[in-house]
Amino acid sequence: MTMVSEAATALVDDTGPPTFESFYATHFQRLSLQLFAYTGDFGQAQDVVQEAFCRALPRWEKVSRYDDPFAWLRKVAWNLATSRFRRLRVQQAHVRRYREEHVDGPGPDRVALARALATLPEKQRRAVILYHLGDLSIAQIAEQEDVAEGTVKSWLHRGRTALAAQLTDA
Repeated sequence: MTMVSEAATALVDDTGPPTFESFYATHFQRLSLQLFAYTGDFGQAQDVVQEAFCRALPRWEKVSRYDDPFAWLRKVAWNLATSRFRRLRVQQAHVRRYREEHVDGPGPDRVALARALATLPEKQRRAVILYHLGDLSIAQIAEQEDVAEGTVKSWLHRGRTALAAQLTDA
């Protein structure tokens, strides 16, 4: 017996269900072509079929005893292809809806403000940002920071005074 015929004989077991290797060799190309017709992308079709075979392998003892193991595999592959197609559509819709808008960089005033804010002590900086940019009230800031409203007023006063001094010098 030659090496080729021995290998072919080893793949076919007439006493029971097909071996995984023979099943793979018989059906991979056929199913890939079907899914290529569905997806329009041969690489994607092969990936989906490969994934279906990967899911069949750990279950092969059970799947191989089905009346039609190829029907199970085909169903899994088609479901995977459909899921990929849906994910791709959702992703494309997301990209269309949330296109990145290119805006000019910050102007000199904004840069100066950011630099001035960075020099403030943390509590004053946080109070100024929450009040002026976050639109929180003094009471809301006090609650968030777990301090008295008077403390927040003090932070705001000191922060504004320091910002005014820095921004008028610039």
